[in-house]
Amino acid sequence: MILTSMKNMERELVCPVCKEMYKQPLALPCTHNVCHVCASEVLLQHGHLYCDPTSEPTSPAATPSTRSPRLGRRAVPKPDRLDRLLKSGFGTYPGRKRGAVHPQTVSFPCPACQRDVDLGERGLGSLFRNLTLERVVERYRQTINISAAIMCQFCKPPQLEATKGCTECKSSFCNECFKLYHPWGTQKAQHEPTPPTLTFRPKGLMCPEHKEEVTHYCKTCQRLVCQLCRVRRTHTSHKITPVLSAYQALREKLTKSLAYILSSQDTVQTQIAELEETVKHTEVNGSQAKEEVSQLIQGLCAMLEEKRATLLQAIEECQQERLASLHGQIREHQAMLENSGMVGYAQEVLKETDHPCFVQAAKQLHNRILRATDSLQSFRPAANASFSHFQLDVSRELKLLTDLAFIRAPEAPVIDTQRTYTYDQIFLCWRLPQHSPPAWHYTVEFRKTDAKAKGLKLWQRREEVRGTCALVEYLDTDSVYVLRVKGYNKAGFGDYSEDIYLHTPPAPVLNFFLDNRWGFNRDRLAISKDQRAVRSVPGIPMLFAAERLMTSCHLSIDLVIGDVAITQGKSYWACCVDPSSYLVKVGVGLESKLQEWFQVPQDVVSPR
Repeated sequence: MILTSMKNMERELVCPVCKEMYKQPLALPCTHNVCHVCASEVLLQHGHLYCDPTSEPTSPAATPSTRSPRLGRRAVPKPDRLDRLLKSGFGTYPGRKRGAVHPQTVSFPCPACQRDVDLGERGLGSLFRNLTLERVVERYRQTINISAAIMCQFCKPPQLEATKGCTECKSSFCNECFKLYHPWGTQKAQHEPTPPTLTFRPKGLMCPEHKEEVTHYCKTCQRLVCQLCRVRRTHTSHKITPVLSAYQALREKLTKSLAYILSSQDTVQTQIAELEETVKHTEVNGSQAKEEVSQLIQGLCAMLEEKRATLLQAIEECQQERLASLHGQIREHQAMLENSGMVGYAQEVLKETDHPCFVQAAKQLHNRILRATDSLQSFRPAANASFSHFQLDVSRELKLLTDLAFIRAPEAPVIDTQRTYTYDQIFLCWRLPQHSPPAWHYTVEFRKTDAKAKGLKLWQRREEVRGTCALVEYLDTDSVYVLRVKGYNKAGFGDYSEDIYLHTPPAPVLNFFLDNRWGFNRDRLAISKDQRAVRSVPGIPMLFAAERLMTSCHLSIDLVIGDVAITQGKSYWACCVDPSSYLVKVGVGLESKLQEWFQVPQDVVSPR
């Protein structure tokens, strides 16, 4: 089980450049990793100088035979190219002033996320070495036994297997070579031996700029810093915390996230099964869509072929008819030639001396000669050689074929807040954006928001709504509802509109009709046919009333009563008052007062 888990982890340990396991990986600002040597080679290909990732010259491992084989294969830049690169401002060299007028920043093309990552002026020198990833790679090699025997780097052939490593020397030794390079009584004798390895790591993570051990973490820059980085001006007013606090916080977050993933294995398997099923449906539906498109295009081609045959047949028939006429006309003209049969026959007929016989033969011949003479005098081809009236105008069809494309789903509708209103019902209006594909119908979704409820309520739907408005009924009072709309056509459903929140009235809406029997002067007021509105009647009575109002004279009050009696509870109503009205009051009156105002006897049924 452990071996399988480690084997599945191998793709996390492979460099995206060399496709091999990481060797001295560097952590890029985009959170991806790349081998140091690979990063140097990538920058070199893009014209940037690189820092040599090999060991220091004083190390025994600095001999050419012990360096990375990839470095041996790497092409060294020519002197003239190095000169050009140095003059262009890349890298550091003697005489170059740090912080020049135009500091050059190094851009690294990350092979994992395909983005250009800004490494700053120092390039790879500003990146941290991912020591944790190195340790994971080393443990992985030991677990699955793919690490070959590490040979001593200093033995003369035949080399012995290394038994010890030295972090200070960054080399692996056999027992004899370790004693030879760490003689008793010297400073190297104090070096502590470690297990042999091909990658030597420092004991702690060091700042790439100051070579000091990192002790803090800058939350603003999201970067580890040392004591010297901390006091720099670039981190002024930044949130800097000890690395222990950052370690504890990130470890807790990572532990919780990992625990959640491990506890959701069933959900992951279900989602994988759903994705695999989606893959199958995608393959089937993609093939079906290809077949449908092929059939449609074939249908268009068949129709074009049929149309082509019809048009060519029409041209062919016209051409044959014209050729027949022209060939007949040629034959008539050929008959008028001196050596033609008709002329010779006419000359022989003229030799006839028998009058009746001559008349019989010459009458028919004379008609032919007259036609030939007329044709000669008024010569005109029997048919026009032009076929200009058979030209096709396919500009519209070409435009249609050029615009032939897959239909798009409707864009997200825009809710028209000017036409949308809320009573005990919600009248919702919307429109499509200007260049949106048309929608066949719409789906309106709404749900009640409840801050006290732990979970969100399910959306309720009004499906296949025709037009661009809908009425949502049976809502609760004093509640906030969220609504959204999406369109549908042959391409499927489009995106939802932005959510709109509407508040229903705090009490039930009181719906009533205006009673047209009580309390108002019909010369001044009129009730509409639907008994929902009342308006002023223009004329002399209205002018007198206006005059009395303007001169502060007594003005009788016209009352318009609704046909619903309110006995208890809370009710809500709304009215629309025309801005040009003189004076309008809305309210509730006692039944006894209404009877007193109307001077109606008590035994008579009072208006409701």
